[in-house]
Amino acid sequence: MNKTITTILLGLTLMSCSYGKHEKTNCSEINQLLAEKDSLTTIITQNKNNMKNQMIRSLTFQDGKAENAMNFYLKIFDNSKIISVKRWEKNAPTEEGKIMQATFELDGNLFMCSDSPPIHDWNFTPAVANYIECENERELNFLFTKLSENGKVMMPLNNYGFSQKFGFIQDQFGVSWQLNLK
Repeated sequence: MNKTITTILLGLTLMSCSYGKHEKTNCSEINQLLAEKDSLTTIITQNKNNMKNQMIRSLTFQDGKAENAMNFYLKIFDNSKIISVKRWEKNAPTEEGKIMQATFELDGNLFMCSDSPPIHDWNFTPAVANYIECENERELNFLFTKLSENGKVMMPLNNYGFSQKFGFIQDQFGVSWQLNLK
């Protein structure tokens, strides 16, 4: 399909470029469009390649709080957005409207979350945590304060010898976070 569009545009370019001065403006515009198309094709290809092997954190909630957690994280992390949300429909094995699968981005990092219909024998574990290198103390203190609200501080902000300032939190949803000052 791309080759067909390129061939048609190339044909139009050749035809319009041969008609005279007025058509030279059209020729220039078409050439500019072809250059933009090539640039966009390159960007799309690079983005697909970059996303192809990216690891995505997947958070499975057994208490129906996937949406609350996602919205909580979106409020405290910069450059964050919801990418997609698919909800459980009527007659599903869980409450209608709960999240079947949502994909969201927190400061450039992809996450997924879901409300699991079955209750499992497991839940989140602190052994697997989200590790964040904070740019400055303001960011570190902000994230530590917000993530520890109604959660559990496992290691308060301090110098533990391996870092000038580090903290370890399990947030109100049971998800663990390690925060480190660069």
